[in-house]
Order: sequence, then structure tokens, then C-alpha cells
Amino acid sequence: MSKAGTHGFTLVELLVVLALAAMLMAVTPPLISAALPGVELKAAARRTAASLRLAREQAIRSGQSTVWQLNIASGDYHLEPGDGRSRRLPSGLELSLVTTEREQIDDERGGIRFFADGTSSGGRVVLARGERGFQVGVHWLTGRVLIADWERQ
Repeated sequence: MSKAGTHGFTLVELLVVLALAAMLMAVTPPLISAALPGVELKAAARRTAASLRLAREQAIRSGQSTVWQLNIASGDYHLEPGDGRSRRLPSGLELSLVTTEREQIDDERGGIRFFADGTSSGGRVVLARGERGFQVGVHWLTGRVLIADWERQ
């Protein structure tokens, strides 16, 4: 007996496989972020540090001060002067900003200023989830940006 016609998949079989793959792709990212919440938090701290370093480099390169501004309520941050684009930290993080009174815009918004010589107004951004988190600090004299572990006191 010939087995002609048994060398492939039917359209229904392919559609079932594609539907299962789509369901797995929809379910997997939330499971990974729920299983590894520390990874998202550390990535947010690194992204914050990188944007602060970018602000310092921009101030030195342009010869004029640059302000890294953060809205702790929404998690949006941007550079002034900048490209006009805001970026956002992941939702669900507790944010706090310690900065000079001069750089504090209101209760929810403030910034850290970098000057053309590389120095800064100094400050610290705390990104937390629960009892743990990271603090991203900016040294006022050197403008150096550092990330350190943070625990609720």
C-alpha cells in the first residue's frame, strides 16, 4: 500500500501550532518579570545611571549646564536641554529624588544639574520595590555617578 500524501502537515495542524506558540509568547514575558523582579529593578537603576552620565557628557561637550529631570509620580525623565523626548522607568517602582532646593521644581519633580566643567549639583535617586532597591548617586564635586544597594530603614 502506498503512503503518498503523508509527507507534510495539514493547514489545521499548522494553525494549531501557531496558536499555541502565540499563547506561549503572550504568557512568558509576565512570568519572567514576576519571577525575576530584581532584574527589572537593577536594569532600571542602570538605565538611570546611564542617563545621568549622558547628561554629564552633554554638559561637558556643549559647554553649558544640562539638567536631568525626573517626575517621581509618573517615572518620566528627560534632559534639559535635550531632544524633547521623555523616557519612562518601569511602573510599580517607588521612586524618590534627593536634590538641592534650587533644582526642586515641586513635590513630584526635580533634577540634578551638571555643569560644563563636569561638576554637578549632586543628588540621589532611589528606585525601590518593597524593602530593597538601588540608589543612584551623583557626587557634587566630581559629577561621578554610582549605583549602590539600598534597603528601607
